[in-house]
Amino acid sequence: MENDRHVFFGFSSGFPFYIIKDVLKLWMTESNVDLATIGLFSALGLPYTLKFVWAPLMDGYVPRFLGRRRGWILIAQIGLMISIALIGQFDPSKSLLGIVFMALCINFFGASQDIALDAFRREYLTNEELGFGTGVWMNAWRLGMYVSVGLALLTELNITWASIHIILALMMGVGILTTLFVSEPKVDAAPPVSIKEAVVEPFIEFFKRHSAILILLFILLYKIGDNMAGAMTIPFILKMGFSKTEYFIIVKGIGMFGLFGGVILGGSIMIRLGIAKSLWVFGIFQAVSTALFAIMVMVDHNSMIWLDYRQIILGCIVGFEFFSTGMGQAAYATYMAIQTNKRFTATQYALLTSLMAVPGVVAASATGFMAKYLGWDVFYFLCALIAIPGMLLLIKIAPWNASNEELEATH
Repeated sequence: MENDRHVFFGFSSGFPFYIIKDVLKLWMTESNVDLATIGLFSALGLPYTLKFVWAPLMDGYVPRFLGRRRGWILIAQIGLMISIALIGQFDPSKSLLGIVFMALCINFFGASQDIALDAFRREYLTNEELGFGTGVWMNAWRLGMYVSVGLALLTELNITWASIHIILALMMGVGILTTLFVSEPKVDAAPPVSIKEAVVEPFIEFFKRHSAILILLFILLYKIGDNMAGAMTIPFILKMGFSKTEYFIIVKGIGMFGLFGGVILGGSIMIRLGIAKSLWVFGIFQAVSTALFAIMVMVDHNSMIWLDYRQIILGCIVGFEFFSTGMGQAAYATYMAIQTNKRFTATQYALLTSLMAVPGVVAASATGFMAKYLGWDVFYFLCALIAIPGMLLLIKIAPWNASNEELEATH
């Protein structure tokens, strides 16, 4: 049962995110909504970027039922269930504004649930359990994604969108039941009791720490090369002459299995190696896996080896790249978690995860220009080299022999 709750909570976290990101777009497209309008719906994901703004409320105010973490989790989950059910009752051709409002509600409650769930995981697990628990959580998050998108395909059976959204809403019952049956984390530190303590103190406490700026730089840089390379996976594979079917089988099949395996194995390895060593090893794996794409470009594509085994070569490289990414994600998320003070877990973790998303958006936006003007080989070698600054920061913030307790002792 110890890992079951992380499976169910991870599922509950990933499930609503893709209802707006993918399911809503499927519905809009099928309803012949203008493409430009559909594109604008991406902006509705803003609550996930700004969740640190109201996270202090969830640290400072303790609901009168279930406790500080479970109380807020349940409130968000009930809000999600109601919002998901209601959005499906609108007609896209007549009530687009109503759908926009409900979509914002879903993303607001989804982001709020994530704030509380991230804090719950950090406070519930010990440092030794955190790595593997995070790995389980992340894979369950992706399972929630597949289920939410998969249920949308029920339209092929002539089930209405209104009925599908009722089914989607009922799926939130998985998270609600878990919230009701799991115990509240035990935290010795008292929660903030004033607006100043809830809003200002988390930031003051963090920036008073030794190497606070270096920690923030590390969060920005550790996975930047990996994110940049990943942003161009689809165009790279197609430009290399592979078909869409080959792309789907290799990336969505082999790649996803590699990612799941990397997250779980990475979490397991962290129990033995510790977080510091894992960040070093997995970071090197990430850089090497990116460089392999450059080597593949440099191979003579007229050689018999390439012509006979091109799908196998690409499958191995993509599998290793996703595997390395999964291990890196597990260590990265665990490191961020232990950098939070348990008195302000929700606020500080929300801030760090919001910061984590910046490189994926800003740096990835330049990758198309880089690939076009530098060539694929130079592009992938640069992405591998861009990992070096983040790795060098480990010398200061997570030396090779540092224990988990030493990494956390900066609080």
